[in-house]
Amino acid sequence: MSDLKELTDKIVAFRDERNWKQFHNPKDMALSLALEAAEVMEHFQWKSEDDIKNYLASEKGFEGVSDELADVLYWVLLMAHDLGIDIKQAFEKKIIKTGEKYPVDKANGNAKKWTEHQD
Repeated sequence: MSDLKELTDKIVAFRDERNWKQFHNPKDMALSLALEAAEVMEHFQWKSEDDIKNYLASEKGFEGVSDELADVLYWVLLMAHDLGIDIKQAFEKKIIKTGEKYPVDKANGNAKKWTEHQD
């Protein structure tokens, strides 16, 4: 069994034990995903690079960011499950598409959007 399948099974079981599926329509799950991503960003807001480095070196900071990233993953996996998306396959297809937009010879070492380095 894949790690993603195991995690998804745990998430679905957790949700179903609490009878929460009734609240999990695509819109509300997408909102929850966005809110959790915003909570990741909160950990870095108003911090310099040095502040972030020190924050992540602390148990509180590291655990806080870890928790929020886990919450993001929770919603990604649950949405993929409920929408019938094989997230591993979707990721594999997306990384190929992104690689085509950002070939190494043009994208290596720069942060330009793909439209800026097309021939």
